[in-house]
Amino acid sequence: MLQSDMDIIHVIGSAGLMVKFVLLLLLGFSVTSWAIIIIKWLYINRAFRESTRFTEYFWKSRDLASAYAKAKQMTGCPVARIFRIGYVELKKISQSGRGVELSEEAGPMTGRISGGENVKRALRRAINTETTRMTQMVPFLATTGNTTPFIGLFGTVWGIMNSFHGIGKLGSASLAVVAPGISEALIATAAGLAVAIPAVIAFNFFMQKIRVVESELISFSADFLNIIERDILTGTHALNQPS
Repeated sequence: MLQSDMDIIHVIGSAGLMVKFVLLLLLGFSVTSWAIIIIKWLYINRAFRESTRFTEYFWKSRDLASAYAKAKQMTGCPVARIFRIGYVELKKISQSGRGVELSEEAGPMTGRISGGENVKRALRRAINTETTRMTQMVPFLATTGNTTPFIGLFGTVWGIMNSFHGIGKLGSASLAVVAPGISEALIATAAGLAVAIPAVIAFNFFMQKIRVVESELISFSADFLNIIERDILTGTHALNQPS
C-alpha cells in the first residue's frame, strides 16, 4: 500500500505543468465540496432535529405566546423561524384592532382575520427564505459533479497529447516510452471521478432532505393558519390558544 502511494506521488510529481494545474484545480473543487458537505450535513441534521422538537412542543403548548418563547430559543429550527414570523405578523394585526370579517362570497360560516392575507404572505416569504437558506452552496455540488469529470478528461487528453509528442520526438513507440505519459494522464481522469462521485451523491441526498423540510414547512404553515381561523370561528383569541 505504501509503495503504491509512493508510485502515485512520483507519477504526479513527474507530470506535466498542465496536468499538475488540472490536479490542483480538482483539489480545490474537492476541498470546497467536502467543506460544503460537512456544513450542510450539520445544518440540515440540526434543522430536522429541532423542527421535530419544536413541532411536538407547539402542539403540546397551551398558548401561542409560550410557543413563541420556545421558538426564539431554537435558532437553528426552520419551523420555529417561520412560526415566529407568522406570530409577529398576527400580533401586529391584533394590536392594530382589526378583527374578524365574514366573507360574503364564501358563505356565513367562513371567517377570516382582517389582514389575514398578510399572515399568509409573511409565511410564504418565510418559507421561501428558509428554502433559499437550506439550498445555499448546494448547487456547487451539482456543478462539481458535472464539471470535474470533464476537467479530469481534459488533463488526460493533454497528457496523452504530450506522450504522443514525445514518441514523435524519440521515434520510438515502446511501452517504456508510452507508459509513463499515459499513466500520468489517466490520473487526471481518476481524480476527476473521485471528486465528482461524492459531490453528486451529496447533492442528491441534500436535495431530497431539503424537499422533506420544505414540505414540513408548508404543512406547518397551513396548520398554523387553520388554527388561527378555527380559533376565530370558535370565539377563542388566536394569540392565546394554539390547540
